[in-house]
Amino acid sequence: MPIKLIALDMDGTLLDSNKNLPPDFTGWVKSHPHIRTVIASGRQYYTLAKAFPGVCSQMIFAAENGGIVFENETVLYLNEMQKEDILACLQLTAPYGHLTPIVCGAKSAYMKPAKPHILREAEMYYDRLTLTGDLCHAALQDSIIKIAVFADQKSAEASMAHFTGLKPHLSAVLSGDCWIDVANKTVSKGAAITAIQQKYGISKGECMAFGDYLNDAELLKSCAESYCMANGHPKLKALAKYIADSNDNDGVMKILRQLEP
Repeated sequence: MPIKLIALDMDGTLLDSNKNLPPDFTGWVKSHPHIRTVIASGRQYYTLAKAFPGVCSQMIFAAENGGIVFENETVLYLNEMQKEDILACLQLTAPYGHLTPIVCGAKSAYMKPAKPHILREAEMYYDRLTLTGDLCHAALQDSIIKIAVFADQKSAEASMAHFTGLKPHLSAVLSGDCWIDVANKTVSKGAAITAIQQKYGISKGECMAFGDYLNDAELLKSCAESYCMANGHPKLKALAKYIADSNDNDGVMKILRQLEP
């Protein structure tokens, strides 16, 4: 069955450890217009779009771990958090000095002023980032998709214990060794891919996905041809149909180059 959609995580998957794109990726997108190329990432849409000059209009972006999908600057899909849930999550993180919440909206991301190394980390993922002393007020002015929590000193996995009291319709997902994403339980990269598949009449069997971390589990499940990177999480490797070479060894492109132009 021919592949009609490719879904790619960014960090640890398409990007190498220095956050560089494969040199021939942009050319591959241009030479495969019959394949819908979807970037499925925990990053903000505005950050993702900026990373693909020249081919942005040919791509679909499932941003914020699938909570919002953009194509040509138009929202195709949105899974918005309830305002009371946002406020409850902010109260939950408040007692812990090593946790920095970033409220992620359709217009911008919002965070309180923070230490320089935390701010640098946030700016890497959020091109539109508004510093504010009142996160609660900011959350009321936008459609909020998730709360990204930066866990200092790579303490995300240990910090998951602080989120056991979330309401049943919310979930906390590890998206890196420093990041926890809190959103509606129905939000996932897989749900975003399913919405795209339904819009364009593409079957699961016509789709290929690549990921490396636990927030990519539903992404891989949504596509018949699923790859975990060699550098990926052991639990994701167990879920994937195939193992691709590592992100630092051109793993994604080694597979994509095998597809007919």
